[in-house]
Amino acid sequence: MKPFDVYPLYDIEPVRAQGSYVWDDKGNQYLDLYGGHAVISIGHAHPHYVGKLTEQLGKIGFYSNSVRISMQEELAQKLGQLSGYENYDLFLCNSGAEANENALKLASFHNGRKKVIAFTKAFHGRTAGAVAVTHNPSIVAPINYNEHVQFLPFNDADALEAAMNDEICAVIVEGIQGVGGIQVASEDFLQRARKACDGHGAILILDGVQCGYGRSGKFFSHQYAGIHPDLITTAKGMGNGFPIGGVLISPKFKAVHGMLGTTFGGNHLACAAAIAVLDVIKSENLIENARQLGSYLMANLSSLPGIKEVRGRGLMIGIEMEEPAEPIRKKLLYEGHVFTGAAGKHTVRLLPALSLSKEDADLFLQKFEEVIKAVYA
Repeated sequence: MKPFDVYPLYDIEPVRAQGSYVWDDKGNQYLDLYGGHAVISIGHAHPHYVGKLTEQLGKIGFYSNSVRISMQEELAQKLGQLSGYENYDLFLCNSGAEANENALKLASFHNGRKKVIAFTKAFHGRTAGAVAVTHNPSIVAPINYNEHVQFLPFNDADALEAAMNDEICAVIVEGIQGVGGIQVASEDFLQRARKACDGHGAILILDGVQCGYGRSGKFFSHQYAGIHPDLITTAKGMGNGFPIGGVLISPKFKAVHGMLGTTFGGNHLACAAAIAVLDVIKSENLIENARQLGSYLMANLSSLPGIKEVRGRGLMIGIEMEEPAEPIRKKLLYEGHVFTGAAGKHTVRLLPALSLSKEDADLFLQKFEEVIKAVYA
């Protein structure tokens, strides 16, 4: 038996990591500007994080949700305080796709409807309900029912208002589209989406799986618009590498036993990881660091040659190149020893740890400029 061939792989195997750096099995050091796809939020192997997980593993690693797990209460309290959503409830699961799946289910239970509005270039996950609202036909199998989903142009508030009616169950949108190319939802668009949902009894779901947890310079990127969604989903940066996801649920939803459930969600180790992440984000002021360093990077990137546009907020940045981005990314990786991501053919995606230092940001800018000049020479 061998692993199923799912992704094209770079011939690099990281075996050790610390802060914003990883080392491969040959001893080469790499600057990590991708964070394992926005997962590493507080830096690799943060001592507080490692200590909390190690301590918890020595006590109890897992038991079912049929007993009280007080760490879930601690996690919910700390998340509510840091995010500003203290009056919301928290459902814990294992991934972003599962969080979006359960958010859609909650919406449908709440108003008894099934029609959903999603947006072009959206990515919400690969499970049945989540993939149905993802705008990528190549990953939607024939078994994945999606006739109930209407896709509208992203950031087009007029189109959304025209499409809304009393049959719409939910509107689901990313505050910043990640896979879609780091496209930022405008404040006007989100505000009008909130009003449109209120006017027709629909549920507004903000997918914060990639753009949440401080990455944008606020805890959730939709907070720039001053709105309160009915449901907020989160995952990637929540556990700094330990699988965990969640749904923040507004007070309008009534909990009913049996409506939602999970085996692994909110287990002891997952909660230990997520609590450690919140502790570090708060104590090290990482949300403000993400805001400041993101602005610094975007300002400096905009002046480089060969760049068509720089988009994003905080440390969620898309660099749209005038030429295909893959040769630049490969040269950065294999010669500059810098990990970056992609979003489409022309966009380099940056998703570093929120603890990124200015020195490491400057090192990236230096290496990126060198690579651009070499490729465009």
